[in-house]
Amino acid sequence: QMVLNESGGQLVQAGGSLRLSCLASERSVSEYAMAWFRQAPGKEREFVAAVSWSGSSTYYLDSVKGRFAISRDNAKNAFYLQMNSLRPDDTAVYYCAAAGVIDHLYDPYATDEYDFWGPGTQVTVSS
Repeated sequence: QMVLNESGGQLVQAGGSLRLSCLASERSVSEYAMAWFRQAPGKEREFVAAVSWSGSSTYYLDSVKGRFAISRDNAKNAFYLQMNSLRPDDTAVYYCAAAGVIDHLYDPYATDEYDFWGPGTQVTVSS
């Protein structure tokens, strides 16, 4: 079992920045592919960003490319989502997730690929 907990979500003005953190316990993030998803009110959960198990590949939702960056710190057993140039349509609950799958079998965009999920952190971007 892996326990994930997000932090860093808050209210921010459009154009601002936030850094979300996901701390893991019970298992090491170095053994998993890690991702961020988000869910806005009335919408389905959508993929935002991911890093493969080996760390050799990263993936991003088109609308966040160039604005968001995912990173992992194995020593701290954590990973992060740096979000810059935030827009009101980035408002959502953000979830971190872990998938125990090797690189060539990994589909980062599929929610059912992930074994463990955090409870979420709210990000609100005001216009």
